[in-house]
Amino acid sequence: MVQFVEWLNGVLWSSPIIYFSLGVGILFSIMTRFMQVRLIKDMVTQLFSGKSSDAGISSFQAMSVALSGRVGTGNIAGTATAIAFGGPGAIFWMWAIAFLGASTAYVESTLAQIYKVKQDGQYRGGPAYYIEKGMGKKWYAVIFAVASAIAMSLLMPGVQANSIAMGLENAFGLSTLITGIIIILLLGFIIFGGIKRIAAAAQLIVPFMAVGYVLVSLIVIAFNITELPAVLSLIFRSAFGFDAAFGGIIGMAISWGVKRGIYSNEAGQGSGAHAAGAAEVSHPAKQGIVQAFSVYIDTLVVCSATAFMVIITGMYNTVRPDKTFIVKRLGDVEPGPIYTQAAVETVMPGFGSGFVAIALFFFAFTTIMAYYYIAETNVAYLTRGRDGKLAMFFVKIVLLAASFYGSIKTAKVAWDLGDIGLGIMVWLNLIAILILYKPAMLALKDYERQRNEGKDPVFDPAEIGIKNADFWESEDFDKRDVS
Repeated sequence: MVQFVEWLNGVLWSSPIIYFSLGVGILFSIMTRFMQVRLIKDMVTQLFSGKSSDAGISSFQAMSVALSGRVGTGNIAGTATAIAFGGPGAIFWMWAIAFLGASTAYVESTLAQIYKVKQDGQYRGGPAYYIEKGMGKKWYAVIFAVASAIAMSLLMPGVQANSIAMGLENAFGLSTLITGIIIILLLGFIIFGGIKRIAAAAQLIVPFMAVGYVLVSLIVIAFNITELPAVLSLIFRSAFGFDAAFGGIIGMAISWGVKRGIYSNEAGQGSGAHAAGAAEVSHPAKQGIVQAFSVYIDTLVVCSATAFMVIITGMYNTVRPDKTFIVKRLGDVEPGPIYTQAAVETVMPGFGSGFVAIALFFFAFTTIMAYYYIAETNVAYLTRGRDGKLAMFFVKIVLLAASFYGSIKTAKVAWDLGDIGLGIMVWLNLIAILILYKPAMLALKDYERQRNEGKDPVFDPAEIGIKNADFWESEDFDKRDVS
């Protein structure tokens, strides 16, 4: 079984997907005229402009739910893993995929808004919906929905739960069994409350913990500020194979940087698009722009905080593909939150380990919440027109069981299963948005035209030639009530 998991992981994450992800990001960046740079001001203003309703959530809540999926173990344990197997140069490639991925996040999230539906009194959107309505390929949409439901409920929660358990055991000696029980009790209380409770928890926890984590990283960096120029130089030299020690693993730097970058910021995976589709906005491009900003927060801010702490303090190991060490400063420890805990401990002894464990708990816990919402949305797609209560209950039980199991199994198996789930979604979604990008581009052009005319953009799909955007042409969308 372990050998099969490793083989499938290798197939899904072979060179084609790495360069495909980068290529799609470059293409969308050019086609949007680098909206991720031009529209930074809009990203901030639109973040606070939406409002919630009985059917939908606000732009800020939608971004918080998306960020709860993005800001997770990938920011702490995943960044450390990238350094362990790709060297410091992997961080540059995480930045690169985040910068390019912001445009990808715009496309998928705008498509989710364009083709969203009102189902059972709630807004639903995401890849399955825009694949069916935009491409007209229901069979492909069903494949994505099934793959996503399995990935998000069964394969990926274990990664987050495993990192929580490792962090708490290392910091407080807490049994992984006890951690698993705590996780499923808290998680059960929230996910049985639906999207409103998930959104409320996310908008409270995620910003608070992200700010706290970044502040601690700034303290660690400040205590080692004289090393910062050398760290930046090392990252860039290693990224392009110019460093003597790390030059031989440039391929691993690119591979691990892109893989962990996508795992963390989820651009191209399609997961953030589910929360985007639930937002109450007057124009799809508004939420697409907000979701592009969430990629920056995740990778350029939170992942960078981890990377700089780990590298500037030297608290990491890096291994070659043959398992020999290039750098070995932490002994024989598994790559993960231990790197970050050790880094903070160098400046704040007795505090760092516990703080990182608590931060990781909240980051990873909210990510599992987001995973449930994504799984629920895809099950809702699959059960449209039928009573889906039993299926929803089953998904909840599967996710809770996977989270508990992830708490007590080895990190290697957890990450491999998570990478398989991620790889399947990335392949299916990137192909879809590459075919479907045109409506997102039309929406961006329409948004900018109205904004430049001094208007608050309001979406009329028929006016710009977009078909099958049924929600926006229905009585469910009252232009007078949405801002």
